[in-house]
Amino acid sequence: MSEKNKALVRRFVEECQSQRDLERMSEFISSEFVNHTAQPPFAPTFEGARKLHEALFTAFPDMKFVIRDMVAEGDKVVTYKTLQGTHQGDFMGIPPTGKRIECDVIDIMRVADGKCVEHWHVMDQLGLMIQLGAVSLPG
Repeated sequence: MSEKNKALVRRFVEECQSQRDLERMSEFISSEFVNHTAQPPFAPTFEGARKLHEALFTAFPDMKFVIRDMVAEGDKVVTYKTLQGTHQGDFMGIPPTGKRIECDVIDIMRVADGKCVEHWHVMDQLGLMIQLGAVSLPG
């Protein structure tokens, strides 16, 4: 089961996130999906996840995720990946900077009945804001 779940999550990352094909999102994500770490203005639902990806694709039209490592146990899949892209559209109120970014992300997906049903993530948001010039470190 773990290998099948890893294959599902890998395909989601490659086909929906990196290839920016949200029309296929429902093949991988349940309509009952819950994103436990969603932040406003994005709802913790399937539709909220779709809108988050649309916002990311607008801000980083060349966005892709590079999977660095993936581990599965039982019904959970953990993916360590790097988001890469060029800031060419508004992102969280930050106007386009043209800067190239790389941001590490750890996702945990719970899979049931062949689809992702729950999600948690940790992202280097401070590192991303520094790269965009929205935050500077003291000194």
